Amino acid sequence: MAQAMVNFRMDADLKKSMEQTCQEMGMSMTTAFTIFATKVSREKRIPFEISADPFYSESNIRHLNKVVSDIEAGKAKLMEHELIGEE
Repeated sequence: MAQAMVNFRMDADLKKSMEQTCQEMGMSMTTAFTIFATKVSREKRIPFEISADPFYSESNIRHLNKVVSDIEAGKAKLMEHELIGEE
């Protein structure tokens, strides 16, 4: 089988983390990406669920920015409460 070079950019910290994780699993990043590409090609789909974290939604970020503004302006009433699920 002929080999082809694939190049792409990613965050340096992400690359380092992935290299470490792959090494812990006894494989290289090249092997991990080859496994991913093989699975995508065979199944014609991304082999895991991809979803957006609602925490980072535009509406939640607006809400959080307003809360921060209210705190900075002294408009927010902050209260201590018990941790949920802690015993």
